[in-house]
Amino acid sequence: MICNLGTRVVNNYLISSDVGLILIDTGYAGGFQHFMKMLKRNHIQPGEIKYVFLTHAHDDHAGFLNEVLAATEAKVILHPKAVEGLKRGQNSFEGGCSSIKAWMFCQVLSLFGHGDHRYPAIKDAYLERLIPTDSERFKSLNFPFEVLETPGHTADHIALLVRDVLFCGDAAMNGFPSSRRTIIWIEDLQQYKQSWEAMIRKNPNTLYPAHGKPFKASDLQKYLDTLDHLKLYALK
Repeated sequence: MICNLGTRVVNNYLISSDVGLILIDTGYAGGFQHFMKMLKRNHIQPGEIKYVFLTHAHDDHAGFLNEVLAATEAKVILHPKAVEGLKRGQNSFEGGCSSIKAWMFCQVLSLFGHGDHRYPAIKDAYLERLIPTDSERFKSLNFPFEVLETPGHTADHIALLVRDVLFCGDAAMNGFPSSRRTIIWIEDLQQYKQSWEAMIRKNPNTLYPAHGKPFKASDLQKYLDTLDHLKLYALK
């Protein structure tokens, strides 16, 4: 089962597994009520969610994480570098937009109050429910799916490989204002391209991005060389 509980802005995938339902990311702060409506529409109880897989600690991916944790007993699987981001409750401004079009889109986001890219910091009560992927606790889970480190968009970015499907978060994108499957914000261009190469080596059939519709993984190979010509445009 793959169920998208998100909005037109950001996808929140819920997938079934032998260890229970796994939620991949949350959306912006303020999106929890929509999320709950989508659960009800799909006849899913919050308590059925056993894990949250956090691809990275950004405002559109961890915005209502506290509320999900309050409504469930879910544990959070995340990159170790994401922990400090969750405590800070704000995106990093390292790097820049991947095109002029993306830069202009980010200016529009600022007009709608998202320019500071802040979100509710994780509550201390939930810190014990965080399971970094480098921890002995994670290793002991025998998690049924493969976690890939995919830095570049952020240093803490990870993706989830479920058989021939890759939930790639913001390692790739399929929709406005991106082009050629490139995400609109990149911290490190070299790492970003290396992450594409790592995803290509895994040879999935389909990628499910956090933004936009699923697409064939062959698109990554098709557009890989275009990454060499990107220029980043800083916001600050």
